[in-house]
Amino acid sequence: MTTSVLFDAPGPKTVARHRAYTVVSVVALAALVAFAVWKLYDRSQLEYALWEPYVTPKYIQYVLVDGLLETLKMAFFSIIFAVVIGLFLGIGKLSDRAWIRWPAWLVVEFFRAAPVLLLMVFAFYLLAIGNGPLSPFWCVVIALTLYNGSVLAEVFRAGINAVPTGQSEAAYAIGMRKSQVMTSVLLPQGVKIMLPSIISQMVVALKDTSLGYYILAPGLTAVGKPIYLEFRNQVPTAIVITALYVIVNLILTWIATRVQKRLVGEKNPLELTRVGNLDGGRNT
Repeated sequence: MTTSVLFDAPGPKTVARHRAYTVVSVVALAALVAFAVWKLYDRSQLEYALWEPYVTPKYIQYVLVDGLLETLKMAFFSIIFAVVIGLFLGIGKLSDRAWIRWPAWLVVEFFRAAPVLLLMVFAFYLLAIGNGPLSPFWCVVIALTLYNGSVLAEVFRAGINAVPTGQSEAAYAIGMRKSQVMTSVLLPQGVKIMLPSIISQMVVALKDTSLGYYILAPGLTAVGKPIYLEFRNQVPTAIVITALYVIVNLILTWIATRVQKRLVGEKNPLELTRVGNLDGGRNT
């Protein structure tokens, strides 16, 4: 049996216990799904007339083009802008200059604590209502950018601080400027630590686009309303819209994880142990 340097291999009793837990969990999940299906059937929510819009090409196109595509566009712009703003704010919080550090800290703490829905409402009333210059679409993007950018600022700051101090000290010792140390030494190494949190925040941004429904923004939640008002199928509509969000989030997580493995890579603990043995333990 192979062993890991990170944890002890489970024994026979532990393996058997974990298998029992898995069986119990699968059975409980299957029972929960069966109960949900039975309740839907009991309340006549499985009738074909209620699900007909989601097998009709016209409505499918409406949901995918006017709903899913708009949701993906809002999430895309929000994530791109949030990463850029988060990077600048995170570096700003690490600045030696107080006139940069304190404003960055104030912006991050304010927008990180503000509810996303209220940010959307404020942006809508300031920039979209009446003859405002922006549409509800961009109000959602602005609100998500401010919130997620503030969260990512802390991610960038923590990732940079997590890089061993010896790396920056060595860079300063060979005459590199602080900007060079940040861009050439700290950020590339901190990316390995930041990526999981950045991926999680991308999923959060995609889900939060659903709040745009309250300011008349396009998206999946917006296209669901006219459908269930016409067919009186609130529950099927909620199930379909939720399923689309889940599927897109799973795809986004898979893509981001693949990118992470391609850019960062993963080391096998056994391989690290083998290398350490070949070095005679000098690197341990």
